[in-house]
Amino acid sequence: MNLWQAVVLGIVEGITEFLPVSSTGHLTIAEQLLGLPAADHGVTGFTAVIQVGAIAAVLVYFRRDITALVAAWCRGLLDRGLRTGPAYRMAWYVIAGSVPIGVVGLLAKDVVSGSLRSLWVVAVALIGWSAVMFWAERRASQDRGEDALGLGDALVVGVVQCVALVPGVSRSGATISAGLLRGLDRVSATRSSFFLSIPALVAAGGQQALSEGGAISASVGWVATGVATAVSFAVAYASIAGMLRLVTRHRITVFIGYRVTVGVALLIALSTGVLSAA
Repeated sequence: MNLWQAVVLGIVEGITEFLPVSSTGHLTIAEQLLGLPAADHGVTGFTAVIQVGAIAAVLVYFRRDITALVAAWCRGLLDRGLRTGPAYRMAWYVIAGSVPIGVVGLLAKDVVSGSLRSLWVVAVALIGWSAVMFWAERRASQDRGEDALGLGDALVVGVVQCVALVPGVSRSGATISAGLLRGLDRVSATRSSFFLSIPALVAAGGQQALSEGGAISASVGWVATGVATAVSFAVAYASIAGMLRLVTRHRITVFIGYRVTVGVALLIALSTGVLSAA
């Protein structure tokens, strides 16, 4: 992989990771357009690893919140009397909500990195999940804030997050939709989506770096991977601020037109042979 290709893919990852448009789907499309074999194990591993850059942006952006959650969790483990605080409960909710995707991700690892990388899957998922996003906004009561988040909410959002293993669905689109359907307001649903992304994407990136390290080195190169990860961090940091501002003023349905347009364009490109599925 050339360094300019790594920069392009880092920008794509950074922009799309926290928008409900599917970063994996967009990376798969971009890799195809750049002439890279999206189904190659090295490219698949690269795609997962550079997401760690975006997660590092979350850690920096929400560093005060995350530090408070970790500190409250650690203190609560040592002192039973400190286990009633909201930060301690929220820390456990993030852990509990991350368990489903950890289990499903391990069990479906070969499928996720194999047949699901098809652009046919991306196109259908982009269009299909748009209907869920529309329904979630229509049904949303938004009468509960982050302080009302409970274990049941975290588990439901965590289970729905598993659907985002399908490229084209979008992890943020899935988790925000689930939060809205649970009655959370849009900002609380988005913030919980950010927090739940941390364990899932760090684990996925770390696992791919270990299991596909040789393939990444052979077909992509660690220098290119490092450059793409750094670029994704910088762009994602700006994207987080923009996403939080956007959800305070607009519904997530503003992305539906874009998602459907890209999905239909993909179907046409695949049907006419302009792009290959893998």
